[in-house]
Amino acid sequence: MFARYLLLSVAPIALGIPAHAASAASSDAEAPAEVVRGIEGQAGAGAGGKPAAPQSFSTGVAKARDALDSATSTSTLIDSEIAKVGARSLGEVFRYIPGMRAESIGGEGGANISIRGLPIALGGAKFLQLQENGLPVLEFGDVAFGSADAFLRADLNLAGVQAIRGGSASTFASNSPGGIVNLIDKTGTTDGGAIELTSGLDYDTYRADFSYGGRLGEHTRFQMGGFYRQGEGPRPTGFQGYKGGQFKFNLTREFSGGYVRVYGKYLDDRTPVTSASPALVSGTNDKPEYQNVQGFDFGKDQLLSRYIPVNLTLDRNNRPVTHRYADGTSAKMKSIGVEGQFEVDGWSITEKFRFSDMSGGVIQPYILPADALPFASLNRAAGILPLVGASGGSITFASGPQAGQVIASPAALNGNGLLALVTVQDTTVNSLDNVTNDIRASKTWGIGQDELTFTAGFYKSAQDISATWAWSTIVTDVLGGGNAHLINVTLPNGLPVTQNGVFAFGTPFIGNRRRNSYDLTYNVDAPYASVNFKTGRLSIGASVRYDMGSASGTLFGSDLLANPGASVVTLDIDGNGVILPAGPERRVATLPLSNPSPLDYSYRYLSYSTGINYRIASDLSVFARYSKGARANADRILYSNYVNPVSGALNVKGAAYDTVQQAEGGFKFRRADMGVFLTGFWAKTREHNIGLDRSYRAYGAELEANYRRGVFVINAGATWTKAEITADAIVPATVGNSPKHQADLIFQVIPQVELGKLTFGAAAYGTTGSHAQDNNLLKMPGYTIVNGFLQYRPTERIMVSLNANNLFDNAGIVEVAEGRIPASGLVTVRTVNPRTVSASVRFSL
Repeated sequence: MFARYLLLSVAPIALGIPAHAASAASSDAEAPAEVVRGIEGQAGAGAGGKPAAPQSFSTGVAKARDALDSATSTSTLIDSEIAKVGARSLGEVFRYIPGMRAESIGGEGGANISIRGLPIALGGAKFLQLQENGLPVLEFGDVAFGSADAFLRADLNLAGVQAIRGGSASTFASNSPGGIVNLIDKTGTTDGGAIELTSGLDYDTYRADFSYGGRLGEHTRFQMGGFYRQGEGPRPTGFQGYKGGQFKFNLTREFSGGYVRVYGKYLDDRTPVTSASPALVSGTNDKPEYQNVQGFDFGKDQLLSRYIPVNLTLDRNNRPVTHRYADGTSAKMKSIGVEGQFEVDGWSITEKFRFSDMSGGVIQPYILPADALPFASLNRAAGILPLVGASGGSITFASGPQAGQVIASPAALNGNGLLALVTVQDTTVNSLDNVTNDIRASKTWGIGQDELTFTAGFYKSAQDISATWAWSTIVTDVLGGGNAHLINVTLPNGLPVTQNGVFAFGTPFIGNRRRNSYDLTYNVDAPYASVNFKTGRLSIGASVRYDMGSASGTLFGSDLLANPGASVVTLDIDGNGVILPAGPERRVATLPLSNPSPLDYSYRYLSYSTGINYRIASDLSVFARYSKGARANADRILYSNYVNPVSGALNVKGAAYDTVQQAEGGFKFRRADMGVFLTGFWAKTREHNIGLDRSYRAYGAELEANYRRGVFVINAGATWTKAEITADAIVPATVGNSPKHQADLIFQVIPQVELGKLTFGAAAYGTTGSHAQDNNLLKMPGYTIVNGFLQYRPTERIMVSLNANNLFDNAGIVEVAEGRIPASGLVTVRTVNPRTVSASVRFSL
């Protein structure tokens, strides 16, 4: 793979220009390095609590500008404010960006993220791009079991987060019509650093952060730092699920009119997955009541357990391999990049290049929804035994301190009498390696009192997606506290049906599907350009982008339409020389390696955006914008009728990408002590996905505001959305319904009091109710989550912090797998994290 990247490396090499001037000029690319907490450029707190000057915004736009001079909707969060909200993952941080819906349900990674009513069909961030220092972490934000947020961590090197919603995001990045969220690192502009130690007070976690930066000489500066952590995490699992960290560095050489920067990152981290948890539901679909199963608190517990340590399965070459449940969501990333800016004959040229070596995976227990099967895989023992062909049989503990003991009264097991047929979603992400290069040139001409700015650029990327799905089926009881057990099932004649709790080394209840493996490469080439004309208080701009993409590679798997079902064989998978007559080694699903399928297609699409901004006064402007962009579909359309399994071409040409049309308009008001930004929006999109061919429409309004008076500061946001499924080629009955999880109102508010050495406050976010699935039957209740924080500075260089995430321990439900109340009254749900309280001490260096 690396060989084909050599051509892309030519441009950054050309930027090795020696320093030759006394000081560096300010640059657009450097503008975000000193971000302050703001809303649409609203001034936050500067030194000593004084209002800071408004800052320009550079993400997803041609040129960094004051937000009141730009026809875009943007927000900025800085590191100090992120620390206050008590977020345990970046998905939780994103909840504080107005207009953004972030369901942080997969631990550190795997969050479902969308914006302004755009749909979340199968997870991830399809229409939204996550960036790091102006380049995408992954070309596609919704790679199955390899989401972009899994490879991002906030630490003391983070200067801030910039987010643009809609607008020119369609034309200044590929695959980002909904918007861009950009994490920006510190670059050593301030001498010094910090060491911070954090410990959970009511949960098991320990973390150490450090950062340091400054000048190495008159023209050179550096920044470095990282973190390491370990612990069980916010939910009891019985094992150390959090373990790992990252290290980042950058070195900047300044010269007259620009700079060159080299930077790198090493990430090796694992976090437990927040699995879907059993719950009782009663009442009606419209007014359901969710309750805990005895012995299992769905707001705190999950199916992970100290007594279920590993999953035995087959790798991509059909060889036995063991994966630990403690690996959860694992992410490894090694990246190196070069960034620079310089002036040539009045043109400002910016170059960004990065290569990333990425891999990881996800292993999690998953109970198939009652809606997906003709039977309940979460049921009383008497209901589970017939499903595994053991009517009238017996059950015993297969793991834990009671291993081998017969369960004489299954109906009384753990006080709930429940067993679960658990699908082990074991997916190894072999490679998400990617290389990206973005070069642009911009120039401004004075025309009398007016200004004309032109920008042109070229973006190129190559993204690998290689993964192996090796799912299994096990039997467990339902018990919280990280104490669940594997369960063995025996026929009435004494023959075992399971072995160490394993019923099948495959997925017989869904036709032995999900035994897949693929090695793919997606290439993107995209020229783009923009023009902006400013005359007096009026600015008019337009931009265009032309994406040319291709997909190639090889697929193997049980889900190929030309090869339905996996090859099920008898295999001594544990190598003990014994194959039980009715055991799981007679139900081993293998990859059909002799029946590959190619992938080979290309696509092209045009994106454009045009906007107008009028600055009525120094503190007030109005704007309007219309945009059309698209998002190319990657692995989410594999193993479907969209792709021809013989030729690798598309059966449905329109499935290569999904378009998004958007309109927005509003006003921006900003003074030193307050800011109010109101935007109305409309969006229309098409969605192709596995088992999905739909169109959607959404409209609504987005409010951001902040206010400062003396020691009191409050920042707030709210988004009202009406979204509708307007067409459905597969399930027409959903037309007219609201997309699943789409609430009418989401909101966030952060009030705080600054008293010299002491700062305290709260960070709250919430949502009104929504539907669990697109059939619009079963409702999920709304909720409000409050995080509290307190910071005390006994000396200038020491700060002690206390953070309480989910202070009132609200079990906010963010996902229900079922679309209606089943006859059993049992569903599976995912919730926000329970209350966790942590304490930190930071030493400034």
